[in-house]
Amino acid sequence: MASDNVKDKGTAKMANSINTNVGAMVALQNLNATNRELTVAQNRVNTGLAVANAKDNGAIFAVASNMRADMGALTAVKNSIQRGQAVIDIALAAGETITKAIEEQKALAVAIQSSAAGSASETAYLADFNALGTEITAALAGATFDGTNIYAAGSAANNLVVQTSIAGTYTVHSTTDAATTVATATGAILRAGATVAAVDTAGAAFNAKLASLGSHSKSLERQLTFTSKMQDALESGVGNLVDADLAKESARLTALQTKQQLGVQALGIANQSGSILLSLFR
Repeated sequence: MASDNVKDKGTAKMANSINTNVGAMVALQNLNATNRELTVAQNRVNTGLAVANAKDNGAIFAVASNMRADMGALTAVKNSIQRGQAVIDIALAAGETITKAIEEQKALAVAIQSSAAGSASETAYLADFNALGTEITAALAGATFDGTNIYAAGSAANNLVVQTSIAGTYTVHSTTDAATTVATATGAILRAGATVAAVDTAGAAFNAKLASLGSHSKSLERQLTFTSKMQDALESGVGNLVDADLAKESARLTALQTKQQLGVQALGIANQSGSILLSLFR
């Protein structure tokens, strides 16, 4: 009982000290803690992020930063794929023109072979045949997008190189089918060269080229879809890691604001203990 009295006296002495206001110190510590929590909640509401910087959570911030970098890289991959699609689309558009021209050349080849050698009809048919050849040559040369023409061989610049992933590429090599030179000769093609067999050979070679380009186009379309889905998945993953639950943070913000007001009042009450001691000397 005596020790309890001593303890009570010591506690009373500390509680009524003019030099040390324990109540004010405790109240100030609690108010500071509340203010820190309130700042965090306000930042989350303002930014919409639970992890806005490395200070909030270093490990999650590092993971999210790496994922954001991958998302940016995938945007560049999508741009590369879309450029590749544009190059092939231009080539296919030119291909349609060329295919129709070759079809017309085949009909003219039949007419040329059935006309009398050296006749006016033969001359007219050959003129039309060669005009179509010139048209084909122009279409092949004009199938260029962003400096790339996959119908033009002999230069690496005309190879279509597409970035299909962050670390992988896809190449469509430029080639000019030798057989198409029959239908696209620079000089005038004579009766001996304007045959159905020659046109068929040129057409078959070119149609094979178009079929290959069609396959490449479908492949790039599938790759673009996959890349878009991957980018969406990464964005969702980053959101799951760093996004704040705004409904929860709003409720927390209201509670902390109330707690802050109470803390200010508690600190004011604790600071009045000196005035109470002063009244004892009046």
